[in-house]
Amino acid sequence: MAAAKVGSNLSHKIGRDCHQHGVVAEEIDGLIKAYKDGRVERPQIVPCVTSTLAPGLGVTSRDTVIDNFTNIWARFYVPIKFQGKLPLLVYFHGGGFCVGSAAWSCYHDFLARLAAKANCIIMSVNYRLAPENPLPAAYDDGIKALMWLKQQALSVCTDNWWTSQWNFSDVFLAGDSAGANIAFNVITRLDSFNAGQAAAAIKPLTLKGIILIQPFFGGEARTHSEKHSVQSPRSALNLAASDTYWRLALPCGASRDHPWCNPLAKGSVKLEDFGRFPIMVCISEMDILKDRSLEFVASLGRAGKRVEHVVHKGVGHAFQILSKSQLSQTRTLEIMARIKGFISGI
Repeated sequence: MAAAKVGSNLSHKIGRDCHQHGVVAEEIDGLIKAYKDGRVERPQIVPCVTSTLAPGLGVTSRDTVIDNFTNIWARFYVPIKFQGKLPLLVYFHGGGFCVGSAAWSCYHDFLARLAAKANCIIMSVNYRLAPENPLPAAYDDGIKALMWLKQQALSVCTDNWWTSQWNFSDVFLAGDSAGANIAFNVITRLDSFNAGQAAAAIKPLTLKGIILIQPFFGGEARTHSEKHSVQSPRSALNLAASDTYWRLALPCGASRDHPWCNPLAKGSVKLEDFGRFPIMVCISEMDILKDRSLEFVASLGRAGKRVEHVVHKGVGHAFQILSKSQLSQTRTLEIMARIKGFISGI
């Protein structure tokens, strides 16, 4: 298998022709079309679903508003067969910062299963999307979600349905693809806003670790896997689509060596100054981002960080979310087991 598949026609296309709504500025076929007048179309390639789950899964789920003004909300997943306090995993979905939702059926299924297998509460954050809300909007929403959690922990009157099972001294940040980028940059921004004291900024929450699944980073210089990995026309991520996502998400005029895109570029945060949190990075062998992720892991190691990584063989970007092949299902069980081990081992 060369890559996860999401549909029959996701090849990249930059459109300059006239459309009934105006001139198309950027387009990834089947996923997003951005017009020069600011309008954006996102075909519903993945259905959005309610929080309902099958009773046999042993997990209950509900949606909670985080901020009415910016319309940030989160979907919680709480195991109901586990006694005692549970760790909390704050999760950010992928989609190149431009598409995706915490209500997408593929994320709903994956995170419900993960909550059951890893014995943890999961808070899946629905953040604002680019290009209507370019970066750092998604990072700000991630920080706002953590500050909302902090208030839940501080409030003695909180009567949320899930808080009685939550161990707020056992919190993890996680995400896949762009969501992994968000998790990383939420911590770097908390550090920069609080004189290198991200941990102190969120007390009484205790952040125990960070899980980055196929992190969506980039750079002007191409890696070997970006240049030479052969991707199916139905791949979840190819190089042209990646470049388009970055043009839509980054501030106007920014290059792919912007610190939010390339954490190893000049001017980016020094990894030596990154928090003391253990980090796990999950990499897909057939992903165009493989080499960039391996370079990121090596740089964290050289900076003295406690980092572990795993390369999932034979699968591509977002396989655990978008592919139903037998190999992908096997690898998805593996990634869930690794996440469970990381959470329980800290």
